[in-house]
Amino acid sequence: MKTFYTGLIALYSVMARAAIPFSAKARRWVRGRRGWRERLSSFSRGEGKVAWVHCASLGEFEQGRPVIEKIRRERPDWKMVVTFFSPSGYEVRKDYTGADMVMYLPTDLPANVRFFLDLLRPDLVLFVKYEFWYNYLGELKRRNILTCLVSGIFRPDQYFFRWYGRPARGMFSVFNRMFLQDEQSGRLLESIGYHNYSVTGDTRFDRVSQIAAAAKELPVIEKFRGGESLFVAGSSWDEDEDIIARYINANSGTMKWIIAPHEIDESHLCRIEKRLAPKSVRYSRYDDEAGDCRVMIIDNIGMLSSVYRYASIAAVGGGFGRGIHNILEPACWGIPVLFGPNHLKFREAVQLKERGGAVSFNNFETFATIVEKYLSDPAAIETAGNASAAYIAENKGSTDKVYKEIFEGQAAENLLKK
Repeated sequence: MKTFYTGLIALYSVMARAAIPFSAKARRWVRGRRGWRERLSSFSRGEGKVAWVHCASLGEFEQGRPVIEKIRRERPDWKMVVTFFSPSGYEVRKDYTGADMVMYLPTDLPANVRFFLDLLRPDLVLFVKYEFWYNYLGELKRRNILTCLVSGIFRPDQYFFRWYGRPARGMFSVFNRMFLQDEQSGRLLESIGYHNYSVTGDTRFDRVSQIAAAAKELPVIEKFRGGESLFVAGSSWDEDEDIIARYINANSGTMKWIIAPHEIDESHLCRIEKRLAPKSVRYSRYDDEAGDCRVMIIDNIGMLSSVYRYASIAAVGGGFGRGIHNILEPACWGIPVLFGPNHLKFREAVQLKERGGAVSFNNFETFATIVEKYLSDPAAIETAGNASAAYIAENKGSTDKVYKEIFEGQAAENLLKK
């Protein structure tokens, strides 16, 4: 399997380079890895201990971040190294001050793996959610380095649990401990003979609570909202925006509206503006003369979590595509959350619906019905908002559980005191 897998990884690298003229993402993926050996060689490991945390992209980083920062607070003598596979994670967090080094994960080829681990010599390795790299994991096991999975989650349709996924299951034996989000994931692992796990919950609940506690006041948003109710559509895509803009065009006077698209390139912003009949303004262009605008378009990255605090109702995009974005960010502010139909693979979405804090819509008609229900019944907004807030509060605490098991568990006693 190793030879076949390594060949596929090498082929992927060749294809990524071939795509450079046609894909900005491929260009960032390839160019971001250039010179990684020289950069890693400049890392001063010292005689202390090192934790390496790997995240596929930005979402996984936000899940791992509470653990990173817990280790940083409790063990300030440790050095932290964070790696990303995807440009969308690295480009946003490359200047993250909570780590001593942030870099792309070198391609999973044996020579790269050996060089990386020879220089880094980590004492603790954390893979976040579901990143499994065969050569890295094999070498970590050979070197007897404490390796854990954080916020892991599994589904029955994943290849590990199909007949053809049997060869890949050996990677699970590398992990000294898997920290899982839910009991179903544990049952799936037990069905294939893996028992070394703990159900500790989802660290994202801790992260969104931290974000809410540190949220910035946004005077421009406050001024735009005025004394009216505010609907915030966050991380929206074209399909979401088609529905929301159609409703706004017929009902703009019912409340103020903010659209914060997932992609903020000029062409996308222009498409949103063309969809809207009422006057709109971009956040970066808001001034006193824009006071009669009913719709604001957020044209920057990084402030959405703080924008949600001003909302009466929120919608989260992605539910008409590959899947919804982060619904916990608005939920932590105690407001109703709406999203599209493609959410069934997201445990938090299903649970928040069951609790009454969220509602899904399939088309314009169902969206309109939901919004009009809330507008006609303020008590319904309060009830749903209370359910959202309670759901967040009840699921906090995963970070402390993970930290305690890592640094006070039996495996840690054997490996971290070396």
